[in-house]
Amino acid sequence: MPKREPRLFRPSLEYIEQMGHQIKLARLRRKLPVELVAERARVSRTTVWNIEKGSPSVSIGAYAAVMHALGGMDKDLALVCKDDILGRTMQDLELPVRQRAPKKREEDVW
Repeated sequence: MPKREPRLFRPSLEYIEQMGHQIKLARLRRKLPVELVAERARVSRTTVWNIEKGSPSVSIGAYAAVMHALGGMDKDLALVCKDDILGRTMQDLELPVRQRAPKKREEDVW
């Protein structure tokens, strides 16, 4: 039975394809053969080829392993959703508005 492709929105597919293309370019710039990257990442050559094509059916773990095999590029995954502007704005809207404490009069100061 063939694997089912995940259903993704078109922009998401385009991002994954772009990421795969960038991984391929990184491998080619380093002059590394697919076989070596696959061996270092502990995945098959077919998986590396699918990653480079931007296949959405490949696990994120395999993408991370290949990025790591290319020289520690998996650290870039830590940047995903780092600057969540919308989420922070929504969180700030729910923060309570604190009222300022009344000023102390000279009589109240010891």
